[in-house]
Amino acid sequence: MLAAQRQELILERVQRSGGVRVTDLVESFAVSDMTIRRDLDALESRGAIRKVHGGAVAPSGASTEEPGFEIKAQRQEHEKHAIAREAARLVEPDSAVGLSAGTTTRTVAEYLRDVPGLTVVTNSPRVADVFYRAARPDQTVALTGGFRTPSDALVGPLALTAVRSLHLDILFLGVHGMQEQAGFTTPNLMEAETNKALVEATRTLVVVADHTKWGTVGLSTIAPLSRCDVLVTDSGLGPRACETLAERVASVRIAEGDGATEQAG
Repeated sequence: MLAAQRQELILERVQRSGGVRVTDLVESFAVSDMTIRRDLDALESRGAIRKVHGGAVAPSGASTEEPGFEIKAQRQEHEKHAIAREAARLVEPDSAVGLSAGTTTRTVAEYLRDVPGLTVVTNSPRVADVFYRAARPDQTVALTGGFRTPSDALVGPLALTAVRSLHLDILFLGVHGMQEQAGFTTPNLMEAETNKALVEATRTLVVVADHTKWGTVGLSTIAPLSRCDVLVTDSGLGPRACETLAERVASVRIAEGDGATEQAG
C-alpha cells in the first residue's frame, strides 16, 4: 500500500471516531511504528489531524477556525499555481467571470489578466486588485460591497444584493474544505451565504482546491459535491478521494506542472 493510500485511510478513521492510537494503526496496516508516525507527521503538516501522546485526534476547532489571508497564502503555493493555471484555461474571451474570495482564486486571477474582454465580478478586494493593477481597458471589474471577513471576503446584505442580480458564465470558487457528506464548506456563515449566492448566479461552477482541503469540514456547506461542474485540484489527492470525487463531480482535473489529467464523473 502506498503511503498516500494509508494516510487517507488513517484520516478516515480519525474523522469517523475522533481519534486513533499508533499501536492500533501499526497492527491494522502491518507496518512499523516509525512508518505510522511519519504518516501522522504528514497528516499534521496538512492540518488534517492533531498529534497527541500515543496517537492523533481531529484538529480542534476545525469547523469554525478561519486563518487570515496572509497565513493561507503561504500554504501549498506550488499547488495553487498549478491549479490556477489549469483553471484559467477554462475561460473564453468576453466571458462574465465570478471569483470568490480566497488565496487560490486570487492566483487564478493572475492567470486571467491577459484574457481579453472579461467582465469580472468578485467579493474579494485582493482579487479585484490583481485586475486593477493590470489595467486592461477591455476588462471590466465589479467589486461587491460588504463587511470584510478574516479571509478578506466581502459579505453581508450589500454583497448579497449585488450578487443576486447577476448571471455569470463561469464562477471560480475557493473553499475551506471538501468532504463526501458535507460537500464544499467554509467556517464563516456570512461568507457561506455570499458564496451560495455566487453559485446560484453562475452557469458553470469550477471549484479550485488543493489536496489538503479534502476531509476538512467547515461550519457551513456552500454546495454539495454534485453541484460542481469542474473540480481542479492537484496530484497530492489520494486515490480513494479521487474516486469519491469522480463519482459526484462531472469533471475532476488533476493539475500537474503545465498539464492536467481529467477524470470524468
